[in-house]
Amino acid sequence: MEGVDAELVAQLVEQARAAGLQLTGDGGLLQQLTKRVLESALEGEITDHLGYDKGDPAGKNSGNSRNGVWAKTVLTDVGPVEIEVPRDRDGSFAPRIVKKRQRRLSGVDDMVISLSAKGLTTGEIQAHLAEVYGAEVSRQTISTITDKVVEGMTEWQNRPLDPVYPVIFLDAVHVKIRDGKVANRPIYLALAVTVEGTRDILGLWAGDGGEGAKFWLQVLTELRNRGVQDACMVVCDGLKGLPDAIGEVWPEAVVQTCVIHLLRASFRYAGRQHWDAIAKALKPVYTAPTEAAARARFAEFTEAWGGKYPAIVRLWQHAWAEFVPFLAFDAEIRTVVCSTNAIESVNARIRRAVRARGHFPNEAAALKCVYLAVMSLDPTGQGRRRWTMRWKPALNAFDIAFEGRLSAGRK
Repeated sequence: MEGVDAELVAQLVEQARAAGLQLTGDGGLLQQLTKRVLESALEGEITDHLGYDKGDPAGKNSGNSRNGVWAKTVLTDVGPVEIEVPRDRDGSFAPRIVKKRQRRLSGVDDMVISLSAKGLTTGEIQAHLAEVYGAEVSRQTISTITDKVVEGMTEWQNRPLDPVYPVIFLDAVHVKIRDGKVANRPIYLALAVTVEGTRDILGLWAGDGGEGAKFWLQVLTELRNRGVQDACMVVCDGLKGLPDAIGEVWPEAVVQTCVIHLLRASFRYAGRQHWDAIAKALKPVYTAPTEAAARARFAEFTEAWGGKYPAIVRLWQHAWAEFVPFLAFDAEIRTVVCSTNAIESVNARIRRAVRARGHFPNEAAALKCVYLAVMSLDPTGQGRRRWTMRWKPALNAFDIAFEGRLSAGRK
C-alpha cells in the first residue's frame, strides 16, 4: 500500500503472533494500532494548537499549556477503542479527528447506513455490531445515524433535472405504513435514461392511497418544474388515466404500456394451468413486425381463447392504443421499451429492503428506507458501466427516430 512501510507492517503482525495476540477482537492488534494512531493524531493536534511540543521549554509562560488527558471510548470499524484525549489549561483545544462528544468514527456511521440499506432492521444492526465488534449501540442511536440521510434525501429530491430524457419509466411499489391502522401505500418511482445512456432515478414519492393517475399527474408536474421539458417515450404499467396525465405534461411524449404488465394482468383472468399456453399464444402479438401483423395475430388469439377468457381479450383491446407504439420503431428501441424491466431491478431491491421491516410507523420512515435502498444500488459503479453499454445501440436509434429532440440534453 502506497505510503505504508510493508516491512514494518509485517514485523508488527509477526510480533503479535509471537506474543499470542489476535489480529482482531477485543484487545487485538488492530484495536491497539487504532488506539495508537488516534492518540498520536490527537497529540499532533494539540501541539499545533499550543505551538510547541510536549516538554518543550518554549511553552513556559506561553499563556496556555497541556493539562493531562481524559479517557474516552469511541466506536471504530474494529470495535470499541478507549483512547486518551489531551486537554489544555484554558479549555480552548477542540480536537478534529475525534471531536468533543463524538462517540463514533465516520466509518461506523457509513457501516450502519449500508446495513440499513440492505434491509436490516435497527434490532438486527444492533445485534450485528454486538456480535462482530462487541459494541453496545442502542436502537435509538442507530435510528439517529440513519436519520442523517434525510437532509441529503431532501436535497436529492429537489435537485434540478435534465431538460430532456430519451425514456422515462414510471412504476410504484407498495409498502405497509401504520397510520392509525396498517395499510398498503404506494411509493411512486420515476427512473430515466439520460442522453449519455446512464440511469437516473428522478425521485421518490409516497402516495396517500391506492396508485392513481391523479397523483401521477402531480409527480409529472413536479418533474417538469424541476427542469424536464421533454421526454421522447414514457413507459408505464397501463394505469387508467395515466396516458392522459403524461400527455398533459409532455404533449410530444410517446406513451408505451409495459408488455410484461399486460401479460401479468392477463394471467389474473386465467387458470394457472393455462398460463403457459396463453403466454405462447400472445407472444406473436407483441413480437409482430408491424401493427397490422400484431392485429392479425391478436385476432388469432381471440379466436382461440376469447370464448374461454373474454376478459383477457377486453384487457388488450382497451390497452391497444398504448401497447402498439413501440412496434413502429427499430428493434434496438423495441427491446428496451417493451417492458419496465429497467425499473424492475430497482423495485426488487426496494422490496427486499422493505420486506424485513414488516411495516413502517409513518411515511417518512418508509421513504427513508426506500431512499437508502436506491442509493446503495451500484456501490462499485460496474452496474452503471454495463447499463451505459447496453443502452448505446438504443440511443443511436433514438437520435434517428426523434431527430433533434435529444440535442437539448447534450448542451
